This record gives sequence, C-alpha cells and structure tokens, in this order.
Amino acid sequence: MDSAAKDEMQPELSPGPEWPEQERAEQLARGAALKWASGIFYRPEQLARLGQYRSREVQRTCSLEARLKSVVQSYLEGVQTGVWQLAQAIEAVQGTREALSQARGLLQGMSQALRTLQPLRERVAQYKQLQAMSHLLPRLRAVPAAVAHTQTLIDAQQFLEAYMSLRELEQLREDTWAPLGGLELPVFQGLDLLFEALGQAVEAAAGAAGKLAREDPALLVAAVRVAEVETGRTTPLGQVPRDWRQRCLRALQEGLEQTHFGSPLLPAPGALPGWLEALRVALPVELATAEALVAPCCPPQYNVVQLWAHTLHSGLRRSLQHLLAGPELEAADAFALLHWALHVYLGQEMMGSLELGPEADVSQLEPLLTLENIEQLEATFVANVQASVSQWLQNALDGEVAEWGREQGPNTDPSGSYYSPMPAIVLQILEENIRVASLVSESLQQRVHGMALSELGIFLRSFSDALIRFSRDHLRGKAMVPHYVPYLLAALNHQSALSSSVSVLQLDGAPSGALAPVEAALDKLQRRICRLVLEALQVELQPLFADLPSRQWLSSPELLESVCERAGRFCRDFGRVRNPTVQLLLAEAERAVVLQYLRALMQGRLVCRGADERTQAAERLRHDAAQLQQLFLGLGLEENAHCAPVLLALRELLNLRDPALLGLEVAGLQQQFPDVSEDHVSALLGLRGDLSREQQLAALSSLQAALPPSPRASRRALFSLVPAPAPAPASCLPSGSCARARLLSE
Repeated sequence: MDSAAKDEMQPELSPGPEWPEQERAEQLARGAALKWASGIFYRPEQLARLGQYRSREVQRTCSLEARLKSVVQSYLEGVQTGVWQLAQAIEAVQGTREALSQARGLLQGMSQALRTLQPLRERVAQYKQLQAMSHLLPRLRAVPAAVAHTQTLIDAQQFLEAYMSLRELEQLREDTWAPLGGLELPVFQGLDLLFEALGQAVEAAAGAAGKLAREDPALLVAAVRVAEVETGRTTPLGQVPRDWRQRCLRALQEGLEQTHFGSPLLPAPGALPGWLEALRVALPVELATAEALVAPCCPPQYNVVQLWAHTLHSGLRRSLQHLLAGPELEAADAFALLHWALHVYLGQEMMGSLELGPEADVSQLEPLLTLENIEQLEATFVANVQASVSQWLQNALDGEVAEWGREQGPNTDPSGSYYSPMPAIVLQILEENIRVASLVSESLQQRVHGMALSELGIFLRSFSDALIRFSRDHLRGKAMVPHYVPYLLAALNHQSALSSSVSVLQLDGAPSGALAPVEAALDKLQRRICRLVLEALQVELQPLFADLPSRQWLSSPELLESVCERAGRFCRDFGRVRNPTVQLLLAEAERAVVLQYLRALMQGRLVCRGADERTQAAERLRHDAAQLQQLFLGLGLEENAHCAPVLLALRELLNLRDPALLGLEVAGLQQQFPDVSEDHVSALLGLRGDLSREQQLAALSSLQAALPPSPRASRRALFSLVPAPAPAPASCLPSGSCARARLLSE
C-alpha cells in the first residue's frame, strides 16, 4: 500500500482544546524568566552585556523548538500507525464472525441428520450382538454342564482339572462381555461361587498339609499350584484379585495351631508336665515332617520350615499366656513350666536340635514367657514351696518334741552320741529345694535360697521355744520327763549337727555373710540349751551349797564330795555330746559349780574365829579346788578351761598372816579376775574375821591403785555373775562401792 492510500485510510485528527497544563507551564516559565532576568540585570554593569544574553537565549529557544517539533512529529507518526492497525483488526474480526455463523448453521443441520440415524445405529449394534451370540451359542449351551462337572471335580479334590474348567468358563464369560457391552448372562451367575468353593477346597487342603504330605502329597502339590497360578494371573476388569497364596499360608498356620493348640481346655492341675512332655516329643517331629515332606510340595518362597517354626512358637506362646491368665499353678506345674520354657524348649531336645536347619531358629522371636510371666511363676513356686517346707519342718519338729516325753532315752549312733535324723532331714529338705531351683535359673535359686534361710531361722526359733516350754513344764511339775537332761543334750547335738552342716546351704559366689543370720540363730540356740542344762544342774546342786561355808565344811570334805558326786552323776551323759560342743558344755558346767561355790562364800555365813580356822578355810579352798579340777578333768574338760583356780586365789586372801600385805593380794586378785568388785573383796575379807575397818579400807583402796589387768587374766565372767551381799540402802553413798560406804559409816 502506497503512502497516498495510507494517508487516505488514516483518520483526520481535529485540534482539541488547549491543555490546562500548558497554560500553567507557560506561567511558570515566564515567572522563572523574570526572576532570572531581574537577577542578571540588577546591577548597571550587567546591562552592557544585554545583547549577548539576547542572542544566546534566541539560540537556545530555537534549539528547544526544533527538539519539540521532532518529538511531536515522532509521536504523531506512531499514533497514525496504531490507528491503521486497529482498522485492519476490526476488518479481520468481522470476517471471522461471519465464518463462525456459517459453521453454526452447518452443525445444526448435521445434528438433525444424526438423530435420524440413531435407530439405524442401534439396529447395527443389535445385529452385531446377535451375530456374536450365534457364534458363541454352542459354547454357552454347554456352560451348565461344565459348571456341574466342575463342581464334581472340586468335590473329588481334582483341583487342577477343576481350575482349568473354571478358567475356560471365565474366559467364555469374558468373551461375552465385549459383545454384550459388559452385560453378564444369567448362565454365569454361579461362576464366582464356584471359584469360592474351589478356593475353600484349596484352603482346606493347605490346612491339612502335614497329613497330606504323608498320605497324599500329590493333592497338596495340586492345591498349592492352583493357589500360585491364581495369585499370579491378571484378573479381568471389575473383579477383585484373588490372593489365594495368602489364604493358603493362613490355612497352613491355622491348621497347624489347631492340631497342637486347638483345645480350649487348659491342662488340669498336675497334668501340665505331661502336656509339656507331649509337646517336647511332638513339635520336633512336626518340624522334621515340614522339612522333609511339606517343604518339597511348596514353592521356596513359602519358607515352610520357618513358617512352621514361627507358627508353632506363636501358638505355644498364646496357649501359655492363656494358661497363666487362669487359676494359679501349683508348685510342680510352675517349676515344670519354668524349666521347660527356659531350658528344654530352646535346647537340643527341641528347637535347638542340630537336626533342624537354621530356618527353624526361633531364638530371635518373642520369648515364650515374658519377664512378668517368669516373675509370676517364680513367686508362685517360691510361695508354694515355702508353705510345703514350713509344713515339713513343723512336722519334723512335732515328731521330735513328741519323743521328749518317752520312757526311753534318746537314740544313739554307733559312737554312743545322742542322735536324731531331724537335722539331716531339715538340711536335706532345704538343700534339695535349692538344688532343684538351680535347675531353672539363678534368680529362682536365690529366691529359694532366701526362703530356705528364712524358714530355717523360723524353725530354729520354734525349736528354741519348744525347748523353753519343755523345760518350764518339767521344772514346774506339769510334765514328768524321765530323761529330761538327756533330751536337752540330744537337742544340743542337733544344734551341733546343724551348725556343722549349714554350710551346704551356701551358694557359690554368694556373699560370705549370707549365712550370718542363721549362724547367729544357731549360736543363740546353743546358748539357750546350755543355759537350760545348767539351770537343771543348779537345781541339783543348790541344796548342797546351803551349808557352805560352815563349821562342818571346815572340818570335813564330805560336803564337797557330795557336790562332786552329784555333779559327776549329772554330767556323765555329757560324753554323749559331740565335740567341740562337749568342751563348751563341760566348761559351762564347771563354771556353774564354781559360781555356786562363790555365791555361797559371799553370803557371809562363816567368820573365822582365829588363825587356825583361817588356815583350815584356806586348806579347804585348796582341797576343794583340787577336787573340782579332778572331777572335770575326769569328765574330759581341758585343763586351760577350768575356773576352779579362782578358789586358790581366794585361798591366798585367807591364808595371808600379815594384814598389811592384803593390798598386794587384792591387787593381784583383780589382775587375774578383772570383774571382781570391792563388794566381792569386802565379803571375802569378812571371812577372815581379824581385820579392822581401817585395814579393810586400805585393802580396798588398792583396787583403785592397781595396775591394769594382766594379758593372761581370765576373760570369762565370774565375779560379775555372783551377787555380793547387799547392805542397807542408807549405807550406800552416791559414788563408790557399797562396801566402802559401809566401812566408812561404821
């Protein structure tokens, strides 16, 4: 298009009204020019340069006008081009609108033509369906017979043939879907039920896998093959996938659990060991069957041996949890379950057998018994065993106590010592329970060990209480016991036997002081039995010491001979006590006789009338000491355990002729016997009958100034067990001994 035509198509621009901004700009420009001019020409000397300023401003004005003309011209050219392009666009839009209007008219005409052709299209579709059905009709007529035949095959457990028949029927159904537009014929309505019947039959065969593997492995293989093929194939559109593999695996697990753990009845009390023994035999056989017979019938991905092992483990664990949630088990059942679960189950007799492969390993699974279960079973076992042990020990004690009133004396062993099987029975009961508990676990062994020591302590206290009642009834005359002392000595042998054998209850690795409470109880029992024996001895000898000291005692040895005779007769049965207890008993008996002797001396019944009587008394003390030593040496007491030498020390107090030397003798007496008191010394000095008050005070003062006791001094209590004569309370001072106060008050 030439420029003339272009100019003709360009619209003519009419001048518009003046812009208000232009007028305002002119005013601002004039004001600025006036301001500049007034500033320039304010001084007269600047007027000479007016011409220069005018020419410069004229040039600047021309330059600005030229630049403005150029900008306005460029703007006008751009506006003209835009107006021309808009005109071209309007023409194109109008042409498009007309074309669309013509197309709309054509489409409306075609839709009317299509509506007239719709019946024809439907007729064509029906013709195609009829044509397809005419080809499939012979096969469709055979469907009912095929369905019945397939059901017969399923009932006959011919799984492969039944599955192939079902697949053919399903394929025929798929062939009819497309021609019929997804419509299912009534003849195929029972096909899904037939598939489900086959799936249930396959599932039942899998549930009896162990039996079929032994009797009919081909049937098991067919069932597994059908399940695998059905799981691996692509299902038709609109059908839910049939995961028969998982159904088979679940059936394998459920059938296995039903075989061994299907009974809801729990083992009766006492029948649990038999049930566990049956499982010990059956489970390894089941795993061996799975490995040898079932696994070859199944694909490798089934992991039959591992599945068998895990299923048996899980079923057994649930059964045990159900068992523990029921009534509390008896001791034998609790022990059997603990031992079986902790040792037998994972041992070489069962799941840890070397004949089983690594697939049968269940050691990484959850244990059969949780820590709470083990705690519960151990507590149950210990409580029941404790009740039984307590009853056994009580029966043993009752039997022993019943023998104390017999007309016959205690039984003896071949060595002549008093003997009873009770200590051996007690320790055997406790030791056997500890040994049995060690077969289960260290924790149960420690529990039973603690229980055994506790029950032994209770037994010892009961034994001690029974002895006290036995002694009290005898001494009070409530029960006449012909052999009272022999049975006390037999009890001492029982204590000795328990003490010498209680170490069998010490656990390996246990602290050395674990048996300390029991040993302390045994020591206490020994002291109590000795005290009862000594009390009986004191009852025997007390009437004989009523006349000691006396004038008759000074002149004749018959009094002490009677004491020695009766003491010897009383202690003759001490020989039936085992060592070292017999030494302790003889030492305590000898000390008891000496204490009786000292008590008699302290009573102040005799005061010597002169030197001759003092000499007689000193000689009598020497003779009596020798007689007592001879008696107990003859009974077997070791010489270094005698207390009779104290009489020789007292003899020196009476035999001393110079009263001024009494202080030395008293100090020597205190060095030998540190428990001697001023009251004792005062009572002994009173026997002399020749000392003044000042002499006695001087002798007593030597006790305070005496040297510390000699290392060889007697450490056995003598004088502290002898009551000194008690003076009137008014004669005792707040500090110091009553003897010193009495002397000072005279």
